[in-house]
Amino acid sequence: MSDGMMCCASCGTAEVDDIKLKKCTACHLVKYCSVKCQKGHRPQHKRACKKRAAELRDEILFKQPESSDLGDCPICCLPLPINARKSILCSCCSKTICIGCAHANQQRELQGKLEQKCPYCRHPLPKSVDEAELNHMKRVQVNDPDALRHMGLIRHDEGDYEGAFEYYTKAARLGNAGAHFELSRLYQMGHGVEKDEKMELHHLEEAAIGGNPHARHNLGCIEKENGRIHRAVKHFIIAAKLGTDDSLENVRGGFRLGLVSKEDFASALRGHQSAVDDTKSLQRDAAEESKSFGQRKGKRN
Repeated sequence: MSDGMMCCASCGTAEVDDIKLKKCTACHLVKYCSVKCQKGHRPQHKRACKKRAAELRDEILFKQPESSDLGDCPICCLPLPINARKSILCSCCSKTICIGCAHANQQRELQGKLEQKCPYCRHPLPKSVDEAELNHMKRVQVNDPDALRHMGLIRHDEGDYEGAFEYYTKAARLGNAGAHFELSRLYQMGHGVEKDEKMELHHLEEAAIGGNPHARHNLGCIEKENGRIHRAVKHFIIAAKLGTDDSLENVRGGFRLGLVSKEDFASALRGHQSAVDDTKSLQRDAAEESKSFGQRKGKRN
């Protein structure tokens, strides 16, 4: 530890048994013996603090997530596709299931003439939209972040932006990256809140750090529009490695323009293919090929 970290940056008081120094929480570069010393030293420390805080933020922001914020299907344990149409949210338990597992469960029940139940928790499937929403509300009442975000989406679709904002905010506070992404959209459009670019950017960054590929792609677009190409490329590469097609095309375009190195382009291609391949399975292919899956009863071909 440096000498600067062994004593108060303002008054020079050394750290001994009866005197405990506290780090500057923004930059972690210096310590203080009291709030008074911290405030008094602020004018001298402000510039270095802001610079180091931005560096620490970027270290977190540009770290490649191991997977998207969706995680794995809790049944087959394969990564969930980033295409929302290839998975379902169970209203009874708020678990997101891939269509492959949902389809396999449906076929088993149809062949065995069994009662239709949730593929995960085995709760009987809701018989109406109202019953499904009631199930969602039960999960909302216990502060399930996925249920809160889903209820926010419902309110959003209904045009109740203030209600959507409330649900998204609760889910975001519980660490739901998807909710942060939805909040960024509200701040971008000014729906339910005043337009605020700083808040939009904040929620996009929080969502991207949490592994949301759509937020990561949007950050790349914003940086590109602002002329910060180097930062834009970083975002697009990370999103491409999470399986985002649009981001991969931006990386490809950057390579053609000489903005992306051959090594980075090759890495993005490999990462994208790996992410896509990881979400594939025979069950999921069967579900997509099945015409009956997802169709309403009585619907004619």
